Amino acid sequence: MSKIYIFTGKGGVGKSSVAAAHAVRSAQEGKRTLLMSTDMAHNLGDIFERKLVREPENVLPNLDAYEIDPEYVMSKDFAFIMEYLGGLLSGAGQSSAMAATVRRTAGAETGGSGLQDLGMIPGMEELFSLLKIAELYRSGNYDRLIVDCAPTGETLSLLKFPELLSWYMEKLFPVGKVGVRVLAPVSKAVFRMELPDKNAMNDIERMYLKLARLQELLKDRDTTCVRIVTTPEKMVVEETKRSYMYLNLYNFNVDGIYINRILPQEIGNDFFKHWLELQRGYIGQIKECFADIPVYEIPWYDEELKGERAIRRIVDDVLVHADVFESRAVAERERFTETENGYQLVVFMPCANKEDIDLHQSATDLIIKTGNFKRNVPLPNVLRSYVVSGARFEDGKLVIQFTSQGGRNGGSV
Repeated sequence: MSKIYIFTGKGGVGKSSVAAAHAVRSAQEGKRTLLMSTDMAHNLGDIFERKLVREPENVLPNLDAYEIDPEYVMSKDFAFIMEYLGGLLSGAGQSSAMAATVRRTAGAETGGSGLQDLGMIPGMEELFSLLKIAELYRSGNYDRLIVDCAPTGETLSLLKFPELLSWYMEKLFPVGKVGVRVLAPVSKAVFRMELPDKNAMNDIERMYLKLARLQELLKDRDTTCVRIVTTPEKMVVEETKRSYMYLNLYNFNVDGIYINRILPQEIGNDFFKHWLELQRGYIGQIKECFADIPVYEIPWYDEELKGERAIRRIVDDVLVHADVFESRAVAERERFTETENGYQLVVFMPCANKEDIDLHQSATDLIIKTGNFKRNVPLPNVLRSYVVSGARFEDGKLVIQFTSQGGRNGGSV
């Protein structure tokens, strides 16, 4: 079975170099490996010192590299949706011209403007990048997919997007086909806009199924894991803690921390004496906070990590002596259990602050908010007649109690 390894971290910490080192190590082991980037500021080509195209390209024995272009993926694989969006945004009467543009782009002609005319809708980049990852995983062409993600905030947006979009689609599209039949003539005549035709609706339905499978894939702890790259600096360490908490809130399995750019202790220069003390303090803090997770230390090298030879230094110094491809289910998954008085939901939220957690219950969802992130947890049908009667936060776990009568319906923990 193929495995997916996702690397993230604050911008500038060296995610791409660490991901590339894992890809080189995997290829050394004889595994068919794909190193792919979802960051719009791609630099895999810079690391391997070659220009990469819009499809996977072989760079070393057993190793392909791929910089995802979500616009290309969208136009190539979801032309019906593009055609609908072209008609919607360009106005009725222009859709045929837009459709022609779409077909040109879908045919991979490089001269057309395609989505540049249409504009990439917010969230679509994340969606189509993930769908491409899932497609490559299911192709069976690779044993390991190693994903170099954008900085932490964008990675969180990327990973949570399937769940968020699925939630909206469940609310909006149960009556989708009825709405298309009834409203399509009205929308064209009155609002000068087009609703999706049957082909577009079929694509939307297929996308919904893809999203469901995508959620299962990303949260399958035997298949997918997330690794966080950090450096021994205060702001970076604090963001690493928040990222770990947010990723666990959304039920992703984080099973590795990589501390990059560690200064050599024998540097012998007074200028770096204070920096060495600071780094030792933050390294100790990281190891204490992530005591249950493997922590790998990567030295600060005396050269720019560019080219195969430089990347192999990480492999030889850090990865060759460790089983870095072993997947570990470190944190507990959220779970509903029946209790004497009703039901209980446990959500693992390490590094969270109790004061920052808010709960609210709607008719069909439990909404958990902390910091800048919010998650809608769909309630099982059996809990639709229950209300939140209490909650507590202890040992990094949010424990929520549901009872069938009375109790509180939201608020702080």
